[in-house]
Amino acid sequence: MKFIFTLMLMALPPAAVAQTNVTVNPQTTYQTIRDFGASDCWTADFVGKHFSDRQKENAARWLFSQQMDAGGNPEGIGLSAWRVNLGAGSAEQGDGSDIPDKTRRGYCFLNADGTYDWTKAEGQQYFMAQARKYGVDHFVLFSNSAPVYFTKNGLAHAGAGVRGSNLKDECYADFAKFLATTTRHFVDEGYNISFISPVNEPQYNWTDGQEGSPWTNECIARLVRHIDAALEGYGLQQKILIPEACQWNALIKEGTEQRANNQVEAFFNPANTNTYIGNLPHLGKAIAGHSYWTFGNNADLKNIRTSVAEKAAKYGLDVYQTEWSMLDKAPSADAGFPASYDAAGHMDIALYMAKLIHCDLVYGNMASWSYWTAMAQERWSQKNRFYLLRLNAKGDNGNESYGDLAEGGRITADMNLWVLGNYSRFIRPGFKRIDMAIDDTDLNGLMGSAYLSPDGNRIVLVFVNMGSVRRIVPNVVGISDAHSVKCYETYELSTQKGTLTLNKNTSYAPRRLGGQFRIRKNSVTTMVIDIDQTDGIKGTSAAMPANDKGVYAIDGRKVSSGNSADCLPKGLYIVNGVKVLKR
Repeated sequence: MKFIFTLMLMALPPAAVAQTNVTVNPQTTYQTIRDFGASDCWTADFVGKHFSDRQKENAARWLFSQQMDAGGNPEGIGLSAWRVNLGAGSAEQGDGSDIPDKTRRGYCFLNADGTYDWTKAEGQQYFMAQARKYGVDHFVLFSNSAPVYFTKNGLAHAGAGVRGSNLKDECYADFAKFLATTTRHFVDEGYNISFISPVNEPQYNWTDGQEGSPWTNECIARLVRHIDAALEGYGLQQKILIPEACQWNALIKEGTEQRANNQVEAFFNPANTNTYIGNLPHLGKAIAGHSYWTFGNNADLKNIRTSVAEKAAKYGLDVYQTEWSMLDKAPSADAGFPASYDAAGHMDIALYMAKLIHCDLVYGNMASWSYWTAMAQERWSQKNRFYLLRLNAKGDNGNESYGDLAEGGRITADMNLWVLGNYSRFIRPGFKRIDMAIDDTDLNGLMGSAYLSPDGNRIVLVFVNMGSVRRIVPNVVGISDAHSVKCYETYELSTQKGTLTLNKNTSYAPRRLGGQFRIRKNSVTTMVIDIDQTDGIKGTSAAMPANDKGVYAIDGRKVSSGNSADCLPKGLYIVNGVKVLKR
C-alpha cells in the first residue's frame, strides 16, 4: 500500500512557474549523518579572552543554540560538532615562532619541563564550555603540529627540506602520550571527545605562516600505532581520525600530491603492510578529507565525490568532510558562480557553499561536514570566504578589519552561518539521508536532499536553489498525514534590504494536506515535516513477524486476523505497539 503526502505552503498562480515534482522515499536510505561542525582555529582564543561578555555570548548562541526565539526563528545553527585545535606552543614562542601573524599561533598545554598547564588557551576553553552548555554532541581534538619540544627544528612549522615529518624520530611515543593525556583531561572534565585527529593536510610542506607539519603515509601509520597504544594504556574509548587530506584526490589516487597520496588504500588495504592500520581498535572506521581545490566546476563536484564514496564503501568507511572554506580561485561561471570574486556578493558565496554541502552529502555520501573556520576578520576584499562569524577589531568600521583582536571588538553573524544552519540546525546526529528525486534537478538550479530522524517521526528536506523561482509539489512515499510542517529560509531580500537569515516562513498556515509551495530564487530552504505518531516510519530496525497470524493495524485500520504477516501488502503496520515498515 502506498500513500502520497503533499504539502500546501505558498501558492502561486498556476501559470506563473512550471510545476516541479519532488518524490521523497524514506524506504531508500543512504549514510547516517554524524554531525555538522566548525573549527575554533585560531581566533576563538582571542574572542574568548578579550571580547566583551555580550559579544562572545552572542557568538556562542549563534553557533550552538538549538532554541527558537519568540517568533519561532532559530536562535543559532545548533552545531553538533566543535573542532578544538591543540596548539603546539607557537604562542608561547611569540615572535620567535617564525609565525608573524599572532592570530595563527597556538598555546600548548604541555610545558617544556613535562608538566601540564590546563589554564592555557582560556579563550578556546570558554567556547568549549559554551558548546557543552548548549548541548553540542561531539568534540574533536585536532593537531596541526606536535608540541615544539618534539619537533626537529624546535618550531611549530617545518623547515625547508624536512623529510617524513617535522616530528623527531625518537618522539612519536611522546606526541602520542601528549594527545592521550590531553584527551584524558577533557574527558574527565565532562566533554564528549569523539575523535583525536593528529595530522592535518600532510601533503603540504608547511614551512611558514601557521602551525603545520608534512607527513608521509609511513609516518602517519607509525604515529597512529603509537596513539592507539597510548589510548589503550589510558583506558580511553576515543577513536583516531585520519588523515585530513588537503583534497579528495589525495585519498583515492596515486601521484596526486608529492608525498601522501592514495591514502584509503595505504591505510585500509592489508596488502600495504608498511602502512596498513585498519585493524587497530582505536582507529575510526572513517576517512577524512577537505573539500578544497575540487569545487570549481560541476563535473568535479559530482565525479570526484562519487569516486571518494565508492572507494570508502570498498573498505566499509564513512567519509568525513572536516574542513572547507572558499579557498582557491573563484568557481567557474559554468558552475553558476558570478564572473569573479569581485563580482560576487556575500550571498553568492554562501549560496555556493550550500551547493557544495549538497554535493558532499549527496554524491560523496559524507557523514560529517565541518567549516573552516568559525570566526575570522574579513580582509583583502575576500568578503565572507573564510568565516561564519565576522570579527571586527575595536575601532574598525565596515566589513573589513585589520586591527588587533586583543583589544576586543564586535561580532556579526554572516549569511554563511545561517546557510550552514539550514543543514546543521535541523539534521541532527543519527538522521539518515533518504532518497529524493526531483524531475529536473540541476546543479546550477534546484537541488534537494532529504533526511529521516532515528525515531521515524521527522523528515527534513533541504532545497538549494541557484536559479529562478520554482513551484514544487513534494510527495513523500508511505506517509498519509503530517502533524505539522514548518519552513525556514535564507535568501537575499535585495541589495538594499539585506538578507533573510534562517527565518521561519510565516506567510502560510501549515496544512495537513495540500498542493504546491514556492522555493524562492537564490535561496536555501529547509522544510521540517513532523509526522503523526501513529504514522511514523520506524525504518529497518524492526522486523515484521513471519507467518504469525493475528490482528494488525495498518495506518490505523484493522486487517484480517486470518492473514499471516508475510501475506500482507507492503506498508506501515503497528505490531505490538511498534511501528514497522514492511518492504
